[in-house]
Amino acid sequence: MTTISAQAVATLRAKSGAGMMDCKKALVETGGDEVKAMELLRAKGLKTADKKADRVTGDGRVHAYIHHNQKVGVLVEVACETDFVARGEVFTQLLNDLCMHIAAIRPTPVAVLESDVSEELVSEEKRQLLLAEDLQGKPDEIKEKIVGGRIRKFITERALYSQEFVKDPSVTVEDMVKKVIANLGENIKVNRFSRFELGS
Repeated sequence: MTTISAQAVATLRAKSGAGMMDCKKALVETGGDEVKAMELLRAKGLKTADKKADRVTGDGRVHAYIHHNQKVGVLVEVACETDFVARGEVFTQLLNDLCMHIAAIRPTPVAVLESDVSEELVSEEKRQLLLAEDLQGKPDEIKEKIVGGRIRKFITERALYSQEFVKDPSVTVEDMVKKVIANLGENIKVNRFSRFELGS
């Protein structure tokens, strides 16, 4: 049996945000391999979050962030199940992370989920893409395939949950939120957000 040091457990805990016992179990299961242990914790966390997805989120907070240059600001509304969690440090950190992500990321998200990206926006993007110089002269079926791929990328890049998290591009924003759900044991949902930039 692999001996797992307290230092290895502490390091994995700092990186994953999971509990000490969960980290130790993951390291034991993976023979001390930190990368595999992270993958195991992530998979378990996502499963836990999925189980809580239907629970009612009757509490939460509206959080504001103003960038240090005073030219960009973000408001985000995030729901959870209880006031206890809403007032906690972990939830506050999540709100900060979401706001900083929305302030910094390009392209700027326009919706929480891919299904929320408006049809009008997608239609206009498709119209513009069909006029692209590199598509002129190509057969219609080839054009449609290329544009279809580009539209898919466009939607993914503009849905908050599908974006690579700005502080850790190895995970999406949705994965990051689900990790907090697994940590806190409550369902959490980003309801809406607004980004303000001076002059735009």
